Amino acid sequence: MKRTPITLGIDIGGTSTKYGLVDVDGNFYGEGSIPTYAELPASALLARLFEAIDPLLQNAPTPVELLGVGVGAPNANYYKGTVEQPANLMWEKVTPLADMIQKHYQVPVFITNDANAAAIGEEIFGVAKGMKNFVVVTLGTGLGSGIVVNGELLYGADGFAGEMGHTTVDPDGRDHGSTGLRGGLENYVSATGIKRTVFELLAKRTHPSPLRDVSYNQMTSLQIAQAAEQGDLIALEAFEITAKILGMKLAETVAYLSPEAIILFGGLVASGSLIIEPTKRYMEEYLLKVFKNKIPILPSALMDKNAAVLGASALIWGELRKMKK
Repeated sequence: MKRTPITLGIDIGGTSTKYGLVDVDGNFYGEGSIPTYAELPASALLARLFEAIDPLLQNAPTPVELLGVGVGAPNANYYKGTVEQPANLMWEKVTPLADMIQKHYQVPVFITNDANAAAIGEEIFGVAKGMKNFVVVTLGTGLGSGIVVNGELLYGADGFAGEMGHTTVDPDGRDHGSTGLRGGLENYVSATGIKRTVFELLAKRTHPSPLRDVSYNQMTSLQIAQAAEQGDLIALEAFEITAKILGMKLAETVAYLSPEAIILFGGLVASGSLIIEPTKRYMEEYLLKVFKNKIPILPSALMDKNAAVLGASALIWGELRKMKK
C-alpha cells in the first residue's frame, strides 16, 4: 500500500511540548502534546515524546512514511543541531538535540528557534507564500523574530541572528528577568510588556478602569484587549504606547532589510486592529520616505492552526527541498 510522505513537527516550550505529523500541504495526520517538565533533562522529555509519537506513526488514518523531523526549541542552534543555555529549560549547557532524535528515527533532523520556525511556516503554508524577503514578529509572552532574506532564513555567523526582542528601547528601562539586560523591546512589546505598561498607567492615571480590580499575576493581554474594545482609557493608552514602540522598531527593521512585508503572529496579535493599525501608523511616521506606503503589516495566516508544529514541520520540508536540489 502506498504511504503518504509526512514530516514530524515538534515544538518544545517551557510548559508543554506539541507534536504533529504533517504532509507537504500542511494537513495533519495526528497531533498531540505532553508536559515538558522543564526541570528534567532533555533525555527524559524525548523518552516520553517517543512513547507518544511512535504509536501515532503506526496508527495514522492512512499509512505514512516519515521523511524527517523539524524541531522548534528555545536557544536552538540551526548550524549545530544543539539547544544552548535555554532560559526556561533546566537542560545541560549544550544539548545535542538533533542527534538524540536522529538516533531514534533514523531520518534527517533539523532544529531552529520558535520564531524562525514561524517564519518558515508562513513561507510554506501561510501568508508569505511567494515572498523572498519578509520578517515575522512573534508577540507572545516575549517577542521573537524570524527574518527571511532572498528566500533564505537569516541565521548569522553562529545561528542566533534575528533576536529583535533584545534590541534596546531604553538603556535605563525595564529589567529582563532571564537575560539581565535592560530596556529590551520584548520588555515593552509582548503580552508581558503590555501588562507592565497597564500597571504603570494605573499608577499614573486616575481614570476608572475594570483593570484596577485585576491582580498582576492574573491579568492577561486578552483582558486588556477586551477592556480596550469597551473604550477603557487605560487599556487604549497601553495599546497606543505598545504600538508606538513596535512601529518605531519596525521602521528601523525596514531601513536595513527592506522587506516585502512584516507579519505579526502570536497572542497579542489576536487583538487585531488594536495593535496592527496603530503600529502601521507609527511605522509610517518613522520610515524613510523611500520606504513609505510600501511595506504592509499582515496578521499571520496560521493563527487558528497548530502554528508552532506547522512551523517546525515547514522547517524540515524546506530542508528536504534543499537536499533534492
